[in-house]
Amino acid sequence: MQAKELEQVPLFAGLSKKERQQVARHADLVDLPAGHHLCDQGAFAHEFFVLVEGTVEVTQDGAHLVDLAAGDFFGEVALVAHDRRTASVVASTPITAIVMHQRDFDTMRHEIPHVAAQIHEAVQARSPRQADEPSED
Repeated sequence: MQAKELEQVPLFAGLSKKERQQVARHADLVDLPAGHHLCDQGAFAHEFFVLVEGTVEVTQDGAHLVDLAAGDFFGEVALVAHDRRTASVVASTPITAIVMHQRDFDTMRHEIPHVAAQIHEAVQARSPRQADEPSED
């Protein structure tokens, strides 16, 4: 993926060009169709997602929790905790997403810890509907 693609994503917009290049080395940009399951409740976490385009629906035990759109991210809580997903996430529309797999996320956390800290701060700063809620996974 290209570093300039990260400029449009609020989570990464404040990074320097060099930092965005480092993050881009650890991430992939994917296009997925509507109906694609990104996360399944109860499954172990293997990736972190940042939506670039489109919307996803987050459910828990079959109940709708929230819809997420461009700029939103999810999956980092279970990924960092090496735990099972507490919610399911399915694409409501075709989506474009930045995906960072477990190994790449861990490497990025060690190579550029201040960026990982920024992601953690963004998680903590989210609105009450998302902070520490199952919708993250």
